[in-house]
Amino acid sequence: MAKPDNKNDQDDILVTLDMDDGSQVECEILTIFEVKGQDYIALLPLDEEGNPNAEGTVYTYRYFEDDEGNPSLENIDNDEEYEAVEERFDELLDEAEWEED
Repeated sequence: MAKPDNKNDQDDILVTLDMDDGSQVECEILTIFEVKGQDYIALLPLDEEGNPNAEGTVYTYRYFEDDEGNPSLENIDNDEEYEAVEERFDELLDEAEWEED
């Protein structure tokens, strides 16, 4: 579903998502965080020029690594789990904003 890919001359790691419609979307990893013992990842979709999307859309997925450290993503299908993940991500954004001030 996703593969990390080093961006030229930058430390950013990109993830390529294969979408349901057959298209691919390049995303920048914003953060990997934990909620109730499960890791999640927040991805920022990029436009064709590699800039953050104008809508401010962020994708969140369950995040796993196998024994060899290979990453994989899984959709969050449960509404309660999704709400908890979004709430924690919002808290992280607020904390980052607070630290900038």
